[in-house]
Amino acid sequence: MSNNTGHSHRVTDGIHVSVAAQYVEEQSDPEQGIFFFVYRILLNNQGERWAQLESRRWMITDSYGNQEVIEGPGVVGEFPDLSPGGRYSYISFCPLNTEWGTMEGSYVFRREDGTRFEVEIGQFFLAKNTAPISEMVTE
Repeated sequence: MSNNTGHSHRVTDGIHVSVAAQYVEEQSDPEQGIFFFVYRILLNNQGERWAQLESRRWMITDSYGNQEVIEGPGVVGEFPDLSPGGRYSYISFCPLNTEWGTMEGSYVFRREDGTRFEVEIGQFFLAKNTAPISEMVTE
């Protein structure tokens, strides 16, 4: 976690993953138990070898401790490849049935020689009081 922002930063095998989330009041309906969050991911290849994202695995935990695991190919329908120094950014969303929760997980990347490795996505908060995405530190 980075300071008290609720954001996350992790580096695994040269791949830096930064994450920031924020509450979207216009899409939420607290009376119906719908709390909508949007999050931004920035991937930065700080290593010296090419890598391509193949899949993702998320663990979403609500404020009651209930957990949901979501797995699938790529991210937002894409399979970004990152040359050394390359960056890729995307925005996605997560609805919760509680006022706050957390997300964390991993990506599976592939190298040119076909070897695969797992990249950690550090835990970040889905909460009304997290720092806005616009304040996301990218380095």
